[in-house]
Amino acid sequence: MAGFGPLQGVRIVDLGTMIAAPYGASLLADFGADVIKVELPGTGDSSRALTPQIDGISVRWTGLNRNKRCITLDLKSSTGRDVFLKLVAKSDIIMENFRPGTLDRWGLDYETLKEANPGIILVHISGYGQTGPNREMAGFGTPATAFSGVTYLMGDPELPPMSPPFSLADYVAGMMAAFAGIMALYHRDVHHDEEGQEVDVSLYEPLFRMLEFLVAEFDKLGVVRERTPGLSGGASPAGTFQTQDGKWLVLVTSTERTWQRLPAAIGRPELLHDPRFQTNTDRVKHNDVLDKILTDWFASLPYAESKARLDTAGCPVSLVYSIQDIFEDPHYQSRQDIIEVRHPTLGHIKMPGIVPKFSRTPGKVEFAGPALGEHNEDVLSGLLGMSESEVQRLQEQGTI
Repeated sequence: MAGFGPLQGVRIVDLGTMIAAPYGASLLADFGADVIKVELPGTGDSSRALTPQIDGISVRWTGLNRNKRCITLDLKSSTGRDVFLKLVAKSDIIMENFRPGTLDRWGLDYETLKEANPGIILVHISGYGQTGPNREMAGFGTPATAFSGVTYLMGDPELPPMSPPFSLADYVAGMMAAFAGIMALYHRDVHHDEEGQEVDVSLYEPLFRMLEFLVAEFDKLGVVRERTPGLSGGASPAGTFQTQDGKWLVLVTSTERTWQRLPAAIGRPELLHDPRFQTNTDRVKHNDVLDKILTDWFASLPYAESKARLDTAGCPVSLVYSIQDIFEDPHYQSRQDIIEVRHPTLGHIKMPGIVPKFSRTPGKVEFAGPALGEHNEDVLSGLLGMSESEVQRLQEQGTI
């Protein structure tokens, strides 16, 4: 593989399944890391079965595992473990998201991995972390999101709490794991420390880390924040409003300056001097009044006109975008936020572009998620130096 990006020369072993670890590894692959994904022979990663599918191929797989070399290896067998340890010896980071203790049961605990490579960094992702009373509980994103405190805040207070409609905890934990792995690598290489280390990432803690306001409010004020539709971060006015032609817009006024721009923009300059709305605390107290004013104003105008007035005034507002809106939006297009990648079976397939944008060492997507075991020969022979007969023997044994 030709090198590119700021992570050129870094090798990562992706032992993950489904979303969390594979997503974290894919972020690093986007910026030039050589990511080798290890899957179970025959069945592969469970995410290959995710829908929707075209010709037996999960379209989610193609983006979630882009830029990775994929090999099959039975880690429960002694021969599979031996091959894996050879791969560990040539790698920098391992990312995994099995239930705690799984690698230990397979004879691949961290001490064993360190014998193969003292500098190896092992990044664990699990539902509730490697320690604590909940460590062995089944770790999936939706329960972990509820455990984090996020779900309690979502939805209408008159209805049951809402879970995010996608695997939020898995994706955020994957980002945290990628961040953590690179920090550990920086410490090892920049500080000339020959030893790697273990990193413990849970699904719930990265979300909880974002809720510092909840901790402060409960600690100092005894406040349990409840679901408050229409408010954004405790600022008013804010909310989702429907226009005359049926479009939905989101508006926030998180600072005094953004609030001060709003009354004139909606043709109600007198609101700026109304004693009920002088501070954010006042506005939150009378949020129902402001919400009614804005609901009526948006309902009286078509989307294009209401959006133009608010944009001109500098009020933070956006259409609530569907994926069709995103595909058609010129801003997304100008920033190459949707890219097209060639797939040998599906033809050209679109997926999210590279984030973030680097000026000197940009990332790129070279290929979509590969077929099961597509790079067995490339990795086993090319990287690990195994002979053709050795690879053939592994295949006959069912190790690959």
